[in-house]
Amino acid sequence: MHEEDLAAREENVDNLTDAAAEGQEAQEDLQQKFDDLNNSYLRLHAEFDNFRKRTLKEKADLIKSGGERVLLDIISLVDDFERALAILHDAEDKDAMLEGMDLIYGKFTNFLKQHGVTEIEAIGQPFDADRFEAVTTIPVQEESQKGLVVDCIMKGYALNEKIIRFPKVIVGE
Repeated sequence: MHEEDLAAREENVDNLTDAAAEGQEAQEDLQQKFDDLNNSYLRLHAEFDNFRKRTLKEKADLIKSGGERVLLDIISLVDDFERALAILHDAEDKDAMLEGMDLIYGKFTNFLKQHGVTEIEAIGQPFDADRFEAVTTIPVQEESQKGLVVDCIMKGYALNEKIIRFPKVIVGE
């Protein structure tokens, strides 16, 4: 019996040795997978960080160049004003001066439209505190005028549907 017991123990030791070797191989495989995934994570993290930095720089460049384009358009309008002022100093024809100023005004309004800026219609509209800034109220004789904008002191403008300057209005009461 002793020999059988010894043989069983040797077989047990062999089984444990095989299991330990398999466990070691499994651990090495898992370690390799971990290392691969960790390296992949580090590369993706670095790539994302570079992407973030690049997009921030591109955004700053777009803002900078977008302002530059608008300024160039404004400079051309300043040139028109300089020419108009030169004519005003020398001209005696008021109609020519008025025509020149109307032309420059038209260029300004077209410039605003090209950049998505639209004038907000105010007079005759029901007063809405989200769209208008009431400067004062005045009594009106007609009942239909109550609660409506009866005068506009300063025009308001919207940029692509977002109000960038509220119209300053007088409301009938």
